[in-house]
Amino acid sequence: MIKADLINKISKDMNIPKQEAEQGVNLFFTTIRESLLKGQEIEVRGFGSFRFRTRPGRTGRNPRTGETVSVPPKKILYFKPSKQLKTMINKAG
Repeated sequence: MIKADLINKISKDMNIPKQEAEQGVNLFFTTIRESLLKGQEIEVRGFGSFRFRTRPGRTGRNPRTGETVSVPPKKILYFKPSKQLKTMINKAG
């Protein structure tokens, strides 16, 4: 499913114009993006959560030259599905 499919489904299910559905979807994604950029974790009960992991710095190697390179530490964003969602997916599959 792509964003346009999501907008069409919401528009149809809620019996609202596509423009209103698109505004709602865009507001939802903008709010999530802004919260993540502030470093806040997001939890949606029954769906899952967006969390950060910190990957430590390490020494890597350039595959072309073989020279050692310093790789700085960084934050990794990941999605952790809720137990309820995991159960639903396993029953459906």
